Amino acid sequence: MADLLGLVVDLAERAAPGEELEAYASHTRETDVKVFDGEVESLTVAERAGVGVRVVIEGRQGFAWAATLEPEIIDAALADARDNARFATPDEWHGLVTAEEARSNDAVTLDLWSEELARTTTDAKVAFALELEAATRAADPRVRGVEYASYGDGLTELAVASSHGVQAASQRTTAGCVVIAMAGEDAQTQTGYGLSAGRAFSDLDPAKAAADAATRSTRLLGATQPPSRRLPVVFDPLVTASLLGVLGAALSGEAIVKGRSIFVGREGESVAAPCVTLQDDPTNADAHGATMHDAEGVASRRNDLIVEGVLRGFLHNTYTGRRSNTGTNGAAVRSFASTPGCGARAISLSPGTRSPEDLMTGLEEALYVQSVSGLHSGTNPVSGDFSVGAEGLMVRDGAFAEPVREVTIASTLPRILLDIAEVGTDLEWLPGSAAGLTVLVSEMTMSGA
Repeated sequence: MADLLGLVVDLAERAAPGEELEAYASHTRETDVKVFDGEVESLTVAERAGVGVRVVIEGRQGFAWAATLEPEIIDAALADARDNARFATPDEWHGLVTAEEARSNDAVTLDLWSEELARTTTDAKVAFALELEAATRAADPRVRGVEYASYGDGLTELAVASSHGVQAASQRTTAGCVVIAMAGEDAQTQTGYGLSAGRAFSDLDPAKAAADAATRSTRLLGATQPPSRRLPVVFDPLVTASLLGVLGAALSGEAIVKGRSIFVGREGESVAAPCVTLQDDPTNADAHGATMHDAEGVASRRNDLIVEGVLRGFLHNTYTGRRSNTGTNGAAVRSFASTPGCGARAISLSPGTRSPEDLMTGLEEALYVQSVSGLHSGTNPVSGDFSVGAEGLMVRDGAFAEPVREVTIASTLPRILLDIAEVGTDLEWLPGSAAGLTVLVSEMTMSGA
């Protein structure tokens, strides 16, 4: 870590008079194991490192990157960034974050590194993936096979420094497994997935992932296409997490300043039901996207986006924060091969007071959506149109009933937010930037037969 931070600090100190210079570096070691039918299908152990260099001269921004930590190639990237700045269009909002802006929020200390994972052997990871596949096959006699079983992890170090004196470094580990079971009955086959994620190898639970995959595949056996109608819809936690990812993008400062969001100009308005409180909190160590600082070295903080249904703010980096006259709130995201964007890293709804089972109690008829397809193509963050394929189970008199498939659920994002009737208590941090929990929407259109 000291070497990575030292590298970017040395680069930042090479700023010429009148020049703002920022260097962002990362180093990641990843393992990916896929197994099939009791054999290793693929095994990849790879390292990736690089440096991005950003130069700003009188509002002209230049950027270049190097996919290596070799000094000569980094020197060439710095020269390219300076050259690119010469030909860039001036923009009064371009500029690096100052040290005062970076420290405008109290920094948090988070332990996001697992030395246990760093010491875990590749053989142990392969054995884990094979165990996961075997456990899934044995979980239910109706499971005919496993379509996909994998283990993956990443050990990442990050550092950023600028000529304004900003210096920040961090390290984190992540690990996870995914399995897709294939259940069969008569001529029908259904699939269902299970997963487990954590920071340490010992955090993973292959038995739970296998059981979830078996349950989610077998309970769809016999699924048919139901008649079209309007009815309440219950989102599975995995579906909710995907939907929060879409909302997070619509609440980014980039989408707002470009006018490409349903939330443009609505700050201070009621945009959701009173039971909806949405926040992005990368200071929560339980979130897999947790971090002590953003990609510009700004101290992380909790950003309340929607509070009791009222839109409170957006996710800003330095550029969008200055352009919006609000300042950065530590939401810059990037890789070494890109300039900073802005977005959510740990977005979640505040849990309600009832469990998923209690939440469904009293529902005479509803659709439980277990999975969706075409979420990104079927969702328009500008118009708010929402129409996706879905499969799941009918809910009758508060309990799961017959399985359904080949249906489309439709509404609009603004309408869905306003129609959220209740949020469950089952918050779970999932791989990526969002948490999942059960959500009840009072009414949507289900298009089927």
